[in-house]
Amino acid sequence: MPNYKLLTPGPLTTTDTVKKEMLFDHCTWDDDYKKITLEIRDKLLKLAHVEEPEYTVVLMQGSGTFGVESVLTSVIGGEDVLLIAANGAYGDRMEEIAKHAGLSYFIYHEEYSKVPSAQKIGEILKEHPEITHVSMVHSETTSGILNDIASVAKVVKGAGKTFIVDAMSSFGGVDIPVGELGIDFIISSANKCIQGVPGFSFIICRKDKLLESRGKARSLSLDLYDQWKTMDKDGKWRFTSPTHVVLAFAQALREMEAEGGIPARSRRYRENNRLLISKMEELGIRPYIGREHQGPIITTFYYPEHHNFSFQDMYQYIKDRGYAIYPGKVTDADTFRIGNIGEIYKEDIEKLCEIIKQFLEEEN
Repeated sequence: MPNYKLLTPGPLTTTDTVKKEMLFDHCTWDDDYKKITLEIRDKLLKLAHVEEPEYTVVLMQGSGTFGVESVLTSVIGGEDVLLIAANGAYGDRMEEIAKHAGLSYFIYHEEYSKVPSAQKIGEILKEHPEITHVSMVHSETTSGILNDIASVAKVVKGAGKTFIVDAMSSFGGVDIPVGELGIDFIISSANKCIQGVPGFSFIICRKDKLLESRGKARSLSLDLYDQWKTMDKDGKWRFTSPTHVVLAFAQALREMEAEGGIPARSRRYRENNRLLISKMEELGIRPYIGREHQGPIITTFYYPEHHNFSFQDMYQYIKDRGYAIYPGKVTDADTFRIGNIGEIYKEDIEKLCEIIKQFLEEEN
């Protein structure tokens, strides 16, 4: 089998022990399997620093986008209006979802290299009092920027609006005090910072807001309220669940606890990120995002200057030596991206940078 590590924002490199859990075929009706689902939900509440009955957790089959679409199309009713704050492809994807679902919405576009302004959002809310919901991405992996959800939350909740956060690539790798910030719906995925494998997303919901969504869903399979209503009884998923993924995720949660929880994992990711940026700068390769707003998940780098450079050639050179990186997603510059989450450690970053150094020396 091919053997290389993923330097991406997810799917990412998992441990052998997480993968091993998927060797077992489980029945969705078994009480012991349903118990695993309930335990996962309880642990996710703890990671978010919230608890029942104020908050609850819904697991939703599919990728992270399925989770985002589930929330947007389930909680925003015909009389509601959404404000989307977007500074990357995943904020833009929220607009695609809104268009497809026929939601009423406004969109505030910010440059990819800048965080959405809480002040600007406040001004929009005053100008358009009909807005009922505000959504944004926390870790925008288009650029690697970490948006300031705390400042935005203060403005949104001060205006009495519902706040929806896509924390796909940050939850579990960045500590987020969900209840303290007043976030009403926060969405993430099994194959990100908790270091499971792809197959389901999860939504941590303020329960009163979830109850208000009853009957609003525009989709049968993505109906957030109905999914919760079934799952909350005894852990049974409404439709066929990704059993192998659930077992792997339960193991990933145990391994996260053994590592030291979010504080330890966040520290490892940040140390990886700082080391990566430092080593790349030694090679003359600059990050796209300034230090103030650079997130610890993935970093976008400008193409190296003064080199006969082909990203595809470099990608293959690196992959042949044990690592896979990402092409750029920023539209206004030539860039590539390197993630540092998953089972990635200091020695991986050092080895990667040495490989890139060798590539540039051979190409020059």
